[in-house]
Amino acid sequence: MLSTRIVRSVGFDPWYNLALEEHLLRKVQPQEIMLYLWQNQGTVVIGRNQNAWKQCRCQGLEDARRLSGGGAVFHDLGNLNFTFIMTRNNYNLERQLYVILQAVRQQGIQAEFSGRNDLTVAGRKFSGNAFYFEESSAYHHGTILVNVDFEDMTKYLQVSQAKMRSKAIESVKARVINLSSLNPGITITGMADSLATAFVEVYGGEKNVEVVTPDTLDLNELYQRYASWQWRYGETPKFDVEFSTRFQWGEIEIGLSLRKAEVIQAKIYSDAMNPQLIEAMAAALVNCPLQPRALDQALNSLVVSGPDQVVVEEFRQWLRTQIAAM
Repeated sequence: MLSTRIVRSVGFDPWYNLALEEHLLRKVQPQEIMLYLWQNQGTVVIGRNQNAWKQCRCQGLEDARRLSGGGAVFHDLGNLNFTFIMTRNNYNLERQLYVILQAVRQQGIQAEFSGRNDLTVAGRKFSGNAFYFEESSAYHHGTILVNVDFEDMTKYLQVSQAKMRSKAIESVKARVINLSSLNPGITITGMADSLATAFVEVYGGEKNVEVVTPDTLDLNELYQRYASWQWRYGETPKFDVEFSTRFQWGEIEIGLSLRKAEVIQAKIYSDAMNPQLIEAMAAALVNCPLQPRALDQALNSLVVSGPDQVVVEEFRQWLRTQIAAM
């Protein structure tokens, strides 16, 4: 039988909140599932393999990089973040999403899951989700747009031409929706309470919320990593060869550094949902001659299954055509 735990961070520091998320991931017990609720103020959070320089305007707000894949998201105090944390054998996306949908329905709003990671109302997105897996543990986290400032969202997020041709506020409003526009009485506090209620209805246990402040736990080591320039930006070297495109499963930007026509460094920036797979594909290309057949063999050596097979195969075929056309 699963035991449940609800944790609420009341600080708005993105680096502390992400450090706390990872801390909880490391501490989750074999038969435990946690619901972690948190907010960031004036922050853009990018996916693990995204190029920070191209995803956001960083002046005037905080920036952070998370462990999971997916795209860049804007956080302000009109947004509520949730994270489900558990061991891998207890991961159940359908059940986790049901908690969110039930909580939103408690607020009088009928919502549904659509696309690769979105929760929508009448075709408009109010929540994006991302996922992270380790050998024995996992988390699923996402946003809930309660009353977000869309003008700030548009101002700070750099949306690629491949993803959306117009960056205008009208285009953003056509794609996303605040829950407050459907229920003017909804609040962050009310939404958090509905999430806690739905969580214990689905998983059992008591509706006891642990409140955490930066003084509650000493997370300095994790905090310093999340706050560091190296983690948030890292080095973006000048590559000898660069290609980019968009697949149904995400955008890809690849850079290759060469020495005597051999790949000595490979970096793939992507908003694909599986960050470990993206890193594995990049690593597989290192030490390969810049020849279609050699790159094919390197990518075919990856042991993958399910949807990951589609990602690797489509990437392999595309990369082959790019190299062959050089």
